[in-house]
Amino acid sequence: MFRRMAVTEPGGPLRPVEAAITDPEPGWVRVRVAAGGVCGADLGTVSASDPAGGFPITPGHEIAGVIDATGAPAAGWRTGDRVAVGWSGGSCGHCHACRTGDQVHCRRRLIPGLSYPGGWADMVTVPLEALARIPDGLSMADAAPMGCAGVTTFTAIRAAGLPPGSRVAVYGLGGLGHLAVQFAARMGHEVVVVARGTGREHDAAALGARHYIDATTQDAGRTLAELGGADLMLCTASSSEPVSALLAGLRVRGRLTLIGVDGGALRVPVARLVMNAQTVTGHLTGTPADIEDTMRFAAAHDVRPRLERLPLEQAGLAVRRLRDGQARYRLVLEP
Repeated sequence: MFRRMAVTEPGGPLRPVEAAITDPEPGWVRVRVAAGGVCGADLGTVSASDPAGGFPITPGHEIAGVIDATGAPAAGWRTGDRVAVGWSGGSCGHCHACRTGDQVHCRRRLIPGLSYPGGWADMVTVPLEALARIPDGLSMADAAPMGCAGVTTFTAIRAAGLPPGSRVAVYGLGGLGHLAVQFAARMGHEVVVVARGTGREHDAAALGARHYIDATTQDAGRTLAELGGADLMLCTASSSEPVSALLAGLRVRGRLTLIGVDGGALRVPVARLVMNAQTVTGHLTGTPADIEDTMRFAAAHDVRPRLERLPLEQAGLAVRRLRDGQARYRLVLEP
């Protein structure tokens, strides 16, 4: 038997549930979890009233651990391998998206915690294609957030295709933003952080930012333009309302990439967009191969999440801290 932290009824609390240890089916592996990240998307999983798979729900899509058993065949993987699993927790392998290397947008993609029991547990069973190998030099706790927060920010910056020395503005300095600042700075970019208040200015500098704009006292778009504008503006905060005003800070051919979302709308001045050949785009996450790239870069360039580590049985506390805005910067549950 092993433990899962699960919601057993609509609106119910997270509580420990015992589950039987079973052998994985062919194409799946059982992973002994060492660390499970707590992500903003998990809040929706915890509060689901009518989940597709029914109750109980075990959240957790940022997973790091060791392969405990494999279902044959498992070419390339063996018991004892250190692995990470992220939001992209499995795909069909034969649709157009999969065949072109875009498993993230597979219409049949699997998501840990939603498609099958997630990583807030002692063990989790996942498809082989969801696995990413953790490099030496990266701890399990540091690897777990790389499966979602890390790979999302890393690939969003990489997708912009900027030469070193470009200016990258990061809107929001939370669980996503603090990783985005590190990745952008280590890629050789000049980083500007836009956030509310002055309480995070010191952290921004320590993470690698060259400039800090307090959006509560300054017109952030205008201030950014006065600095020379941004080649990439990466919006990691979940509040979409201030984003339209930030567009004034984009350079010609600048790119605005949205990661944090809240269901709101974006007002875009179309004439400015056209005249300046600017781009507005969204970005979801990355594939397991992208997670491996993210972790190798993080290990080589000393990019690490700032963590608050809690025991698995305090999953409910972790959710409350995240929901109340008290998490700084990533929360990780450890069995």
